Amino acid sequence: MQARTQWTAPGGALGRLVDRARERVAVLGDEKTWARRAANTPSGPSFAGALDSDTVSVIAEVKRRSPSKGQLNVSMDANERARRYAEAGAAALSILTEPSEFGGSLQDLETARQSTSCPLLRKDFHVHPVQMFEARAYGASAALLIVRALGPDDTRIMADAAKEAGVEALFEIRDDAELSWALDAGARIIGVNRRNLETLEMEDGVIEQLVPLIPSFVHAIAESGVSTRPDVERVAALGADAVLVGSALSVAPDPGQAVSDLIGVPRSAVRD
Repeated sequence: MQARTQWTAPGGALGRLVDRARERVAVLGDEKTWARRAANTPSGPSFAGALDSDTVSVIAEVKRRSPSKGQLNVSMDANERARRYAEAGAAALSILTEPSEFGGSLQDLETARQSTSCPLLRKDFHVHPVQMFEARAYGASAALLIVRALGPDDTRIMADAAKEAGVEALFEIRDDAELSWALDAGARIIGVNRRNLETLEMEDGVIEQLVPLIPSFVHAIAESGVSTRPDVERVAALGADAVLVGSALSVAPDPGQAVSDLIGVPRSAVRD
């Protein structure tokens, strides 16, 4: 894996999902209207604050399907799932709101907000500032910014929009250049994704290379490929503060027990 020196628009699955996100943005309506709605929505609990712990925090995800794995749990009740995750000790929840290939919706975010006091991450393909206000209006504490989808300039624009909307940004990266762009945009929460969202392939070495490079003042999250307690222990040794677990928890017949099996792994001081 080598860092890029300049950004090119994404192709493959990520490019397709970005295009669909832009189509949804086109019918969202006036940004000022969404800004007013966001301003009238009570702020959620701090996402970053929930990751301040002596143990590796578990961010549990509500995900019905995905482009890489197909159907996972299409009949999932987001309200019930969120409640079970929270009761079992999840530090925060990730709610997929992308409808076309993940089966998510903003209603899932809204109902999860009603069923739990955990901070919620809106996980979607965010490409326009209006989506940050939309996320806040539906109860999100944080929103995902995929740096590969945005490039350095739009990453900064979206980071500024998140601040204005009152949501925290989780910057997702996969190489050195994206790490630099995220830090330049003021990142305080960075997720490292093993999955290449263009090819949908899992790539070894990404988390091992990048997590140790994330500054100690930034929360580091390991994403994709985490399903067991040994997985959590492995990324903890690299300096991960948290893990985001999607598919393994979404298909678990007992979601509460599945979360309980992952929590309590001590954090490493390797990045301190």
